[in-house]
Amino acid sequence: MTSKALLDALLPLVADLSRAIDDRERYRRLLQAMRTLFPCDAAALLRLDGEVLVPLAIDGLSGDTLGRRFRVAEHPRFGVLLANAAPTRFPADSSLPDPYDGLVDGLNDAHGELEVHDCMGCALTVNSRPWGLVTLDALGPGRFDSVDMASLQAFADLAAATVNVAERIDVLSAAGEQERQRAEAYRLGLEESQGKRELIGQSPAHQQLLQEIRMAGPSDMTVLVAGETGTGKELVAHALHAASPRARKPMISLNCAALPDTLVESELFGHVRGAFSGAVADRRGKFEMADGGTLFLDEVGELPLAVQAKLLRVLQSGQLQRVGSDREHRVDVRLVAATNRDLADEVKQGRFRADFYHRLSVFPIRVPPLRERGRDVLLLAGFFLEENRARLGLSSLRLAADAQRALLDYPWPGNIRELEHLVGRSALRALAAHKTRPAILTLTADELDLRMQEGGGEPDERRDQQQADAAASGNLRDAVERYERMLVGDSLERNAGNLAAAARELGLDRANLNRLARRLGLR
Repeated sequence: MTSKALLDALLPLVADLSRAIDDRERYRRLLQAMRTLFPCDAAALLRLDGEVLVPLAIDGLSGDTLGRRFRVAEHPRFGVLLANAAPTRFPADSSLPDPYDGLVDGLNDAHGELEVHDCMGCALTVNSRPWGLVTLDALGPGRFDSVDMASLQAFADLAAATVNVAERIDVLSAAGEQERQRAEAYRLGLEESQGKRELIGQSPAHQQLLQEIRMAGPSDMTVLVAGETGTGKELVAHALHAASPRARKPMISLNCAALPDTLVESELFGHVRGAFSGAVADRRGKFEMADGGTLFLDEVGELPLAVQAKLLRVLQSGQLQRVGSDREHRVDVRLVAATNRDLADEVKQGRFRADFYHRLSVFPIRVPPLRERGRDVLLLAGFFLEENRARLGLSSLRLAADAQRALLDYPWPGNIRELEHLVGRSALRALAAHKTRPAILTLTADELDLRMQEGGGEPDERRDQQQADAAASGNLRDAVERYERMLVGDSLERNAGNLAAAARELGLDRANLNRLARRLGLR
């Protein structure tokens, strides 16, 4: 590489440092310049978050790579790069597995040319702290023989400057120190308080969701998070808490559909000794436990009407009474509620109090279903692929091109939860089909088997045959039990495991359905 070529590639990036450009576009230009300068098939920019590397930008890698989260301890090549101040190139015969095996665009599925053959990278330091990595990979061996490491170091220094500028612009764009702190709390909430789970996506629908979280988070407004089952409503609740001034106080969660009606009041408000059979000691409820912080009520639409009235009083006055007590307790709680039901329609049907509904929906947030999020499905699939790669002890777990198309075309009635279970189930089945453990496990569209699930169930004739088999074989008790197992199992599958929704569909009390499902071995 000539000095002029290096200068021609770097000058536009230097000019970008003084411009207010979207971070993703800034990083995209950086990687494009890198691929122009160096003979690589793929390049990536990764940020270090604790012990995990998060891809911020990729060029030449499969789209699902952006959704992956690489634990440094599980990827020794990344560990070597982070430990070295200077650029590092791995020898062709290195025994260390490459994190990008099977992920480089243009690889040949049919002939098995999936492994990276030349790899190098450089750690980035910003403000004297380790920030992340830039990596370059090539499918052909010896592709980097002519690369000048000094040129790569110069490029890495410019990459670090680009990152520094991007972060400073983000901070300065916040209106004042308070907003900066809230933005930081929001960022930390997404990256730390949720552990392995985070809000992943780049689609317009997902960006709109993040914008609404940024608006509502810093306030004390009650938020109603609505969305279909499996869309990630609990993650939104965690992000709202993390973005609020209450972030360092507790966030307490309660699934309203998981409790019998007789125990809901005790769980919410607490009880005193002797209030009912089994109350052997005083006990704080979720409101008192969340004092100063946030209370998250999941599936709030399942609350009995009588409990809704008592909740309304607590939200209006901040005062509650434990079950069996006349003494009042004052609490300071921010409420976030979630539901997969249309509460406005529930009000019309008389199944939900209108005053409680309006008290909950001060700031409503709709979580978009996966089918409205376009290529986000590939990012989320990448996240679950990396999780399962580590769980199954594989060097690489990837999607074939036809599998990616199948994921994009599928309507996802069970949303992100369905995708998570699908990836885990398909990976396990695909691995079991191999007599020896493969270096790279590729999931095809046939192995995902989405066509069978499309439409939310099996063909009518197949179900009819199952019903006939259940009725015709064995004695009456056995036949009834098989028929119950089939009906309950089908309902739970259609409702993505949501017990309350299945109970409504079957016309049963949710507590009775829970007991029945356990007896039938379905839970």
